[in-house]
Amino acid sequence: MPEKGEKSIGELVSELTQEVRMLFRQEMELFSVEMKGKALHAAKDAAAIGVGGVLLYSGLLVLLAAIVLGLATVMPAWGAALLVAFVCIGAGIALVLKGQKDLAHMKVKPEQTAESVKETAQWAKTLKLTSSHRRTSFGSRSDIRKAI
Repeated sequence: MPEKGEKSIGELVSELTQEVRMLFRQEMELFSVEMKGKALHAAKDAAAIGVGGVLLYSGLLVLLAAIVLGLATVMPAWGAALLVAFVCIGAGIALVLKGQKDLAHMKVKPEQTAESVKETAQWAKTLKLTSSHRRTSFGSRSDIRKAI
């Protein structure tokens, strides 16, 4: 029988099981939060690429309108259309390049979760080695209770 204030081996195992479950839930929560953040970042970069593509297309249309106006008549209206076209194309190129660069440098791997899982695995290995060593080195139940 365990002495007063000491927990039995069954209670200790039950407590350890609950703590491992809680640790696993926390690891999954960390993974979820980290991946949501990365997905949000990727969505923003994809939106920049999309907006850049639309601006490039708009710029092309305005550029075509400027060419048509310039060829149809020699008037200053085509100069304005040409200026708008170049501004749209420049902005579109800048957004597409920025989005591509940001996506290329984004790390998809959930780094915090991976590190935490490695630490947990190392802890579990240490616990396993320690507990197997304890089982073979104790002579009586009271020795085990004292160690725990």
